[in-house]
Amino acid sequence: MLKETVFRSEELPAADRFEVWRELIGHTHAPVEVASEFSAEYDAHYRVLELGAIRVWPVTCHPLQFQRTAKLIRQSDPEQYHLALPLSGVNRMSWDDQKSEFNSYELHLCDSSRIFELNMNAVNDHGYFAGMGVDVPKALMPLSADRMDRLFGQGISGRAGIGGLMTQFLLQIVENSASYEPSDGPRLETVLIDLLAAVFARALDDDSACPPESHQRTLTLRIKAFIQQHLHDPQLTPRNIAAAHHISVSYLHRLFQQEGGTVAGRVRHQRLERARRDLADPAQRAIPIHAIAARWGFPRAADFSRAFRTAYGVPPRDYRHHAVRTAGRVNQ
Repeated sequence: MLKETVFRSEELPAADRFEVWRELIGHTHAPVEVASEFSAEYDAHYRVLELGAIRVWPVTCHPLQFQRTAKLIRQSDPEQYHLALPLSGVNRMSWDDQKSEFNSYELHLCDSSRIFELNMNAVNDHGYFAGMGVDVPKALMPLSADRMDRLFGQGISGRAGIGGLMTQFLLQIVENSASYEPSDGPRLETVLIDLLAAVFARALDDDSACPPESHQRTLTLRIKAFIQQHLHDPQLTPRNIAAAHHISVSYLHRLFQQEGGTVAGRVRHQRLERARRDLADPAQRAIPIHAIAARWGFPRAADFSRAFRTAYGVPPRDYRHHAVRTAGRVNQ
């Protein structure tokens, strides 16, 4: 799995929780002044995933206030950008003489070299804040410093467009971190940098700020996400995929050839994986195999059976029988 650090406040005496939490934040990211009305019995669950030099950290915690002061900046500046993504709750940020509020799934950028105050607020008086942060060394960002300065405190949608794609990417990493190897960290770092560059360039309405290679890799990610969302569609062909992204079919094929695969192969593999998952689900054992096959884009049962056996070495019926029987033994 990816290199990961986990903090659970319930593992500590109540009197020590907030102080340990405060020190952890300062050491892991950048020194900040931290305060909370819940400091007497603070509760937090926090993970830090390392993708090369980038840190992704999902957190669920009591409301919290951060302050990055001039004194702390002089003492220590890691020279990094921090992308914040509230998932449940509201971030309220103030800097200079300005203020902004960021609701759930609204991305916004902070800078370790600038003075600001950030309040992480729950949706109600006794609830928790849930969100995600991404710490990125400034040296890794392909956009210039003056362009990045224009993004400070600006809200960016994390639900739609490139921002939505990046949110999905981050959530997938966080939710499935155990499925990755440590060596995947630097590769994921490269993908994330490209997505960040594309998100920021779009927010600046300046696609020229994004390097050509980042455009290409981001386009490939968008196409892969499109394929995932339309696996059930029997018209999911290379021609229709290319048309949906306003590119030629030949260019679409080149994008996937650069990754050592084909468009049709990607569609077929993802469809088979979804069908395999459903066949292994005990709750779907009453659904006929041909119905599951049709659900995932295989209208002809014989074609599905042949493709499934080629991919997994057994017919779909035998796979389902073994998977359901194994699940039954585990649950006994």
